[in-house]
Amino acid sequence: MGDYILALDQGTTSSRAILFDKAGNIAGKGQHTFPQYYPKQGWVEHDAEEIWETQRQAAAEAINCVSDATVLGIGVTNQRETAIVWDKATGKPVYNAIVWQCRRTAPLCEELKAKGLAGYIRDTTGLLIDAYFSATKIRWILDNVPGAQQRAERGELLFGTVETWLIWRLTGEHVTDHSNASRTMLFDIHSLCWDKELCRHLNIPMSMLPRPVSNSEVYGRVKSGIRGLERLAGVPVCGAAGDQQAALFGQTCFAPGQAKNTYGTGCFTLMNVGTEPVQSTTGLVTSVGWTLNGKTTYALEGSVFNAGSTIQWLRDELELVDSAPECDRLAEKVPDSGGVIVVPAFTGLGAPYWDMYARGAILGITRGTKRAHIARAVLESIAFQVADLMLAMRTDAGCEITTLRADGGASVSDILMQMQADLLRIPVDRPVMVETTAFGAAALAGLSCGMWGSLEELSALRRSQRQFVPHRPAEACEKEYALWKRAVGRAADWVEH
Repeated sequence: MGDYILALDQGTTSSRAILFDKAGNIAGKGQHTFPQYYPKQGWVEHDAEEIWETQRQAAAEAINCVSDATVLGIGVTNQRETAIVWDKATGKPVYNAIVWQCRRTAPLCEELKAKGLAGYIRDTTGLLIDAYFSATKIRWILDNVPGAQQRAERGELLFGTVETWLIWRLTGEHVTDHSNASRTMLFDIHSLCWDKELCRHLNIPMSMLPRPVSNSEVYGRVKSGIRGLERLAGVPVCGAAGDQQAALFGQTCFAPGQAKNTYGTGCFTLMNVGTEPVQSTTGLVTSVGWTLNGKTTYALEGSVFNAGSTIQWLRDELELVDSAPECDRLAEKVPDSGGVIVVPAFTGLGAPYWDMYARGAILGITRGTKRAHIARAVLESIAFQVADLMLAMRTDAGCEITTLRADGGASVSDILMQMQADLLRIPVDRPVMVETTAFGAAALAGLSCGMWGSLEELSALRRSQRQFVPHRPAEACEKEYALWKRAVGRAADWVEH
């Protein structure tokens, strides 16, 4: 018999579940992709029922990998900001989930700016006004689903980000952890509660909102009768964090000044700034990292909307490569991108630009441009965007970041990690176990249910697989980075508004 923690890792393109043992090793896993819906240009949706069903299947597969597994607790991590509204009585979503990438609420964000709310929102929530966050997505659903506002005011509708939805489906409890709440643009990160003023400005009934909870406590227990999860009946769901905060925790960045970047669909750079929130002057945002044992740790964060998704675009839409590894192999055939710069602003630009109206561009093409140059430029675009975030972070934090801890799907790319180290002029550390997001959720649950006893015990589990150190001359890297900044200027503010 073995004791395990089950992590549910609900992402933008797939639902995954991983079973961890006490040594932090993976004992079982399951994964299912689900459809993306694009009803209009710039709109992105998911079917919340498909999210639940794929997550349920993945969890069943993971626990079935070990026949005698005793699951002590369940941790949940999730794509953040994605907004789901459902009927409290029937459990049926009233509309598709509006995904974090979706830009449909950009006009509403402009209205909030025009009302002079930017300063209040930044001071209260740590965020900038942007369609990225959940609040305006809720407002859109209430405006566009017939009768939704009235039903919400009668207390018939519930809102949740994805972890709220999954916990509710598993346990019947309507809660959100502090890290996810801090990404809604409705949450006071200082008092750790919903802000009445912001709810009033957006006319969002507070009865819709889940109860804010810490990141490591028992939220509820798995209900009996969930198909495929009968073995989990009664198991506590006792840890939760948004995917990027979970990765920061899973990378054991427990000390102020430690930073990680997740190379996923987007790129997300987070830095632990300690127990006092740091207000950014460079276009970053401040979020709750986690609340643990009554103490809240804050993080500075920069978000890149399109990173790994740019490689997917190269594969699926342009059909220039058959797979992500082929992108690497092509890129390695040329010494540089031949002056080609790809700006992957498919859904606007995130930090530090926050340009909802930027759009993608490929610049510097000549008659001699080959597939390999474009493949290399796509990888470079990811490294350039992370460099933007790290430079901003150094300025805001007022201290050097000595190492960047890397994780996420695209971190397996040696060429990308080397590009990143060259650009940043610091080592990039890739761990042996790159499932840091899922492990972060497992660690938070494991601390709650007694699998692990301390942060020190968790830190001892992290092992470095490889450190990438700068190789290329700094002068060459600076020249390419300057070209990137020029290219961003060309793609900026492209859509008329």
